Amino acid sequence: MKRTAKARPFVPTEIHVGTVADEKGTLGLLSIWTTEGLLDFALDRHAADAVVNAVNAIRSRLDYS
Repeated sequence: MKRTAKARPFVPTEIHVGTVADEKGTLGLLSIWTTEGLLDFALDRHAADAVVNAVNAIRSRLDYS
């Protein structure tokens, strides 16, 4: 997907978490309600770690601004 114009960021209004499991394993569910609608993510351990690292990077930048 290639954007031609910069999109406005979605503003989170509500966040829910959960898990689902089947014979293949467990996935984490992250649901974020935004001003534009619902964003649902199914995360394995690797993806969840990447999200945590991204949030930590953002937090460290917010601490110094």
